[in-house]
Amino acid sequence: MSSRLTQCIVISMALAGLALITWSAWIPAKALLAQELLAQAWQQTLLGEERVRPWPWADTWPVARLRTTDGQSLYVLAGASGASMSFGPGHVSTSAPPGAADNVALAGHRDTHFAFLEYLKPGDVLTLETASTLTRYVVESAEIVHESRVDVLERTGRAELTLITCFPFDAVVPGGPLRFVVHAAAGHSEIAEVTGALPPRGSRTISRIAPSWALVLRSWNRSRGKSCLAQIIGTQIPIGTPRTNNKR
Repeated sequence: MSSRLTQCIVISMALAGLALITWSAWIPAKALLAQELLAQAWQQTLLGEERVRPWPWADTWPVARLRTTDGQSLYVLAGASGASMSFGPGHVSTSAPPGAADNVALAGHRDTHFAFLEYLKPGDVLTLETASTLTRYVVESAEIVHESRVDVLERTGRAELTLITCFPFDAVVPGGPLRFVVHAAAGHSEIAEVTGALPPRGSRTISRIAPSWALVLRSWNRSRGKSCLAQIIGTQIPIGTPRTNNKR
């Protein structure tokens, strides 16, 4: 191998490495910039402006802000398209609008903005803020459903919040047919400030999940066969239900 060819190979590898480093740095920088622009658009929304696009070519805009029990503040975007959910949870347009006394449905990715759903505890309070309303919801139950179950998006006439993400949370291949759905009902004005924090995102200690959810997630992890799937899909999972022994 000639020295010239060796030199070309070394230069090519160096350029490829530099490109990878640049790309890996650009992704988090882009995410931070997007959140800053969303924050500015949200402030304009609070001042009375409507449909404030965070950047000129955006096809979405912030419609609400969701506060979680661990202090996260997530800007909810109009529409639940893939483009919208790249930057935050999206409002499902067929459900009630944020702030309405009806079923408000939000969707988010299981490995980013809605990763916290896995660690919710019984009675956790979620706050949804719009330009004119501030509603507190208390988490009540969860269920694992097939993606065809669009009834979870329907308006019920009851002030509730429905949060939807893909399931299982640790799936290697994204885009499966299952959805993890959390139901929360609007609380009353006497709800106290939330105390306590959720476990870190990276933690998967099963005991830190709400007991009834832990049982289902454990069953799922033990067996991903059709028999287990048939028992899980469509089953309501009330939070706080005493755990029973699963001797399968």
